[in-house]
Amino acid sequence: MEKQLLAFLKYLQTERRYSANTTAAYRNDLNQFVSFLTNGRQANALHWEEVSIDEVRAYVDYMKEKAYASSSVARKVAAVKSFFNYLSKRNLISHNPTIGVDSPKVKKRLPKTLAFDDVERLLKAPTAKKSPKHLRDSALLTVLYATGMRVTEVVSLREQDIDLKNNTLRCPGKDDLQREMPVDEATRAALVAYLEVGRPSLLKDKKVDAIFLNHRGQQLTRQGLWLIIKAYAKEAELSAEVTPHTLRHSFAAHKLNSGTDLQEVQKLLGHANISTTQIYTQLSSEDKDA
Repeated sequence: MEKQLLAFLKYLQTERRYSANTTAAYRNDLNQFVSFLTNGRQANALHWEEVSIDEVRAYVDYMKEKAYASSSVARKVAAVKSFFNYLSKRNLISHNPTIGVDSPKVKKRLPKTLAFDDVERLLKAPTAKKSPKHLRDSALLTVLYATGMRVTEVVSLREQDIDLKNNTLRCPGKDDLQREMPVDEATRAALVAYLEVGRPSLLKDKKVDAIFLNHRGQQLTRQGLWLIIKAYAKEAELSAEVTPHTLRHSFAAHKLNSGTDLQEVQKLLGHANISTTQIYTQLSSEDKDA
């Protein structure tokens, strides 16, 4: 069993180009499934060919009995289905035991966004002072909202990713899929101020090429970014909870509300499927009806 599992995980990374984090999530979910099937026995005592649809359904029932969230059950079932589809397509099993197994329905919640005025208050909060830290924070918040980039993408930005001559920014992208983002004048101005004055003051080791640095001169972490946003949301006296993803959601909703094409927003967000982007049309419609 282990041989096929390892081959599948390698396939996810090399052929599907999944990130290390995504591949690790698949590994954890499939290892849990193996533990359920073997129930303490050695994994090599069971072969994938022997797994039946009843066992897969029993696994789903087991997770429900353990009060797993429906979203977690759906994710774990999806991992199992992907694995057996992989085995089936390579003729490593004669039947696919996941065919006919239903995943629990997951109620989709509309993303939480900020009103445009609240975004302006948040972006203005760090501009009261011109210290290296405040210049960094101003550029950081502006880039987050102006591009809709994910947290990991923003903290992963490198010097070579920013082209201020052509007003573009190369986003590292999820699962190593890069995309080019346009940089507007306000974002360009915030970046120039930070790169020319703020970052050199924070930088302690010239070998560090990350754009956004912490007080130790190292790459800013996801947790550090989250704390920065939380602090400025409090300073701006915003009543709603604000996270890095709140700015991404707000970017998408505001873009659609201003008339930007859905496919263009999909491209900017780096969504593989347009169905993922379509949820923001509901937010856009609500804004127009208000």
